Amino acid sequence: MPKGPAVIGVLTEPPQPTWWKANRHKVLLVVGLLVGYWIGTHLHGAPAPQPDTPSPGPQHARTDPGPA
Repeated sequence: MPKGPAVIGVLTEPPQPTWWKANRHKVLLVVGLLVGYWIGTHLHGAPAPQPDTPSPGPQHARTDPGPA
């Protein structure tokens, strides 16, 4: 009479994952979106410096004729 297959081990169902393991990707996604929004709306770079514009005043024109 032929032998039946040898039993190597017993398969069992793994334990249910904890709440953190099941939902950590969602939590990290929401945290990443909130941090990105905060950085985008609150941390601006330094404003570009305004060019120096001359103050309105008397305009000086050359009156000497220069070399002849």
